[in-house]
Amino acid sequence: MLEHAAKHSASGGSVRKLSDRAEQIIATPVGSTIPATVIVGVAQAVEAALLALLGFVICRLYVQGAQIEVYAPLILGTCLVGNVLFNVARTHRIAAYRSLLAQTSRVAAAWSLAVMLSILGVFLFKAGDMVSRVWLIVWLVGGIVLLVAYRLALRALVRRWTAQGRLKRRTVIVGGGKDAEALIEQIRQGASNDVELFGLFDDRVDDRSPEVVAGCPKLGKVVDLIEFARRTPVDLVIVSMPLSAEKRVLEMLTQLWVLPVDIRLSAHMSQLKFTSKAYSYVGDVQVFDIADRPISDWNLVFKWVFDKLVAITALILLSPIMLITALAIKLESKGPVFFMQNRHGFNNEQIRIYKFRSMKTDMLDHNAVKQVTRDDPRVTRVGRFIRKSSIDELPQLFNVLKGELSIVGPRPHALQAKAENQLYYEAVEGYFARHRVKPGMTGWAQVNGWRGETDTIDKIMQRVNHDLYYIEHWSLLLDIYIVLLTPLSLISKNENAY
Repeated sequence: MLEHAAKHSASGGSVRKLSDRAEQIIATPVGSTIPATVIVGVAQAVEAALLALLGFVICRLYVQGAQIEVYAPLILGTCLVGNVLFNVARTHRIAAYRSLLAQTSRVAAAWSLAVMLSILGVFLFKAGDMVSRVWLIVWLVGGIVLLVAYRLALRALVRRWTAQGRLKRRTVIVGGGKDAEALIEQIRQGASNDVELFGLFDDRVDDRSPEVVAGCPKLGKVVDLIEFARRTPVDLVIVSMPLSAEKRVLEMLTQLWVLPVDIRLSAHMSQLKFTSKAYSYVGDVQVFDIADRPISDWNLVFKWVFDKLVAITALILLSPIMLITALAIKLESKGPVFFMQNRHGFNNEQIRIYKFRSMKTDMLDHNAVKQVTRDDPRVTRVGRFIRKSSIDELPQLFNVLKGELSIVGPRPHALQAKAENQLYYEAVEGYFARHRVKPGMTGWAQVNGWRGETDTIDKIMQRVNHDLYYIEHWSLLLDIYIVLLTPLSLISKNENAY
């Protein structure tokens, strides 16, 4: 179903006029909630530090004459493996922090496995005589006690913040009428501390969808939600429709797929009863997971660190090339060294990217109305070389440092870029779904040969399909793989770059 939605999601380029109530919400400053990413990131870092500290303390107490250079790699390695296993067990999530038995049992099992793997490594490398077995056993048991105590304290803190409303997610409901009224009542009874409910979006305009439902205003149609979510942060969309209304649910998904939000289908209207494992929860309200924002929680931190480290390293290593390029541009033609252009960024926001100027000053095309073609007279001799080699894109490393771009992601396109005389978002349904993540300097489409000129609809469709594949399969390892492939692709797959 989601693949179908991705291929047929609604798109639109113009700004829609929203209702006065929606405009009022947009104009209201965002409240002082604590981002889930911050909580998860800090909780994970503190947990790893405590486990490592415990390992060193036990080493000092129980091992006579222990050499730090022997135990330090083992301690840090075990903590790293444990951290990975905690994430695999999905214990570093706000919902997991609220649980009791499920959370503590999973972290205890994951930590036990991490220590067992370390013990296996010790024997495989024949280092058993160098490492104390007593220390390993005490660290295993002490780590379990520490983790349980830490998670109980974390649970109490998260529940306190929840009660104070500091973890509320900005939420809207898709649907209306009696069904939405029942859902709103459930939210008020069991999830009022978890969500900040703004209102409803419903395509119906008859008596089944009044302007106010259980005190919540109708803010517009579903297509208005697209514009609303692009102008103010929205964390969660709950669809209030029965499972039997498959056609209507699919129609909603085809429009909502383009947004970087969590989408949940309310279970309150389902006549079927599933096991508790089939549901997730918004507070005490049972829901079905339909879609998650592509990169969230701790993964955002990983990607942010990766972007900054790669950008700084690349700027240092490539600065001689950038200086020579700037000098060559200045010597060949009058005008600025850099060229700036508006592009579509994350969540369809407009960003201004930097490039080395590759065209003659009097022929610059700021809106990219006409794509560059082979032997284009607008392109300078230096420009032809730097475009072919993608050196003209290097100034975008500054966009990465500013947080507007990632190193890897869907390439940002010019606002007026066209294929077969059609704007991209008009030519390809689901085009804006590629903006659910931050755009990048290079991407999965580029290393697979889909870079440069996109003069046909098939070319832009191939690029979008590769971008959607990247979004659905993102991992830090995939980013590293794409970065390593990029130099090779510039040599072997640049026949479309002019």
